[in-house]
Amino acid sequence: MKILFAGTPEIALPSLRAVAQAHEVAAVLTAPDRPVGRGRRMEASPVAECAAELGLKVLRFEKLNDSARDEVAQLDAELLVCVAYGKIFGPKFLALFPRGGVNLHPSLLPKYRGPSPIAAALLAGDSVTGVSIQRLALEMDAGDILARREIPLDGTETSASLTERAAEIGAELLVQTLNAIEAGNQQAEAQEHDRASYCGLVRKQDGLLNWDRSALELDRVVRAFHPWPGAFTTFDGKELKLHETAVPTELDHSETMASAQPGQVLGVDNRHGILVQTGDGVLALRRLQLPGRKALDWATFLNGTPNFLGSVLGGTIR
Repeated sequence: MKILFAGTPEIALPSLRAVAQAHEVAAVLTAPDRPVGRGRRMEASPVAECAAELGLKVLRFEKLNDSARDEVAQLDAELLVCVAYGKIFGPKFLALFPRGGVNLHPSLLPKYRGPSPIAAALLAGDSVTGVSIQRLALEMDAGDILARREIPLDGTETSASLTERAAEIGAELLVQTLNAIEAGNQQAEAQEHDRASYCGLVRKQDGLLNWDRSALELDRVVRAFHPWPGAFTTFDGKELKLHETAVPTELDHSETMASAQPGQVLGVDNRHGILVQTGDGVLALRRLQLPGRKALDWATFLNGTPNFLGSVLGGTIR
């Protein structure tokens, strides 16, 4: 089956490789090169780099306008396959494909429609998430479901680790779905639209920790926003990034302070790390980073920051 593959970030790479091995990829549609870093060097998307390694034709359009559609029409692709491309396809573009289009979405639709479903599942503390293969529709993530697969969660996942799992599982499920479409025996299930929930774009400020929240909620924020945008608080008027935390299940009573205020650094526990009081419970900080320094394990961080113990985290950045 002749396919146009559309994708941009790393989550799409396992799918691109799997689809290219199982079917004919006429071309790969991805976001244009973007300037990155202090030098504003132009950098290709991860999908563009992968497509080049596979020897596939790469298309980069700023807009899916008439000229873009004319170029895509010349490919004679039967099906559009989308994995995190980053733009919504209009009716004229979808009409170019006789078999329509399919999309891999890393949630159990109709739950978490939108651009950040992996972070949303972690923030909610879900015990299970998954991937869905859906028919592309004009409304975002609202197409009929062709396949689903659940992914159990144990409460230690980060967005990075869960993205990797979802990418691999989704690639396998995507190829199975494409094979069924080619054979003409795929089955579609309409979504229950009244049960839909939505998630928005993640912003840098979303990673700011509010110490009045519970330790469980704060640990979810750290995991949901790792590696981007990253969870952070303030210490001594400077931004302090928290790369890894935990919620201790066993602490001696003497290791906590009933009168401590949220954000107060209580002490250390050799099993868990640096202990900080929250609005409900204690959060252990395990990997931290101050501006201009490397991320450090908690013990090394304390060796270089002796005034950290007893301080109160939070407040404005000076």
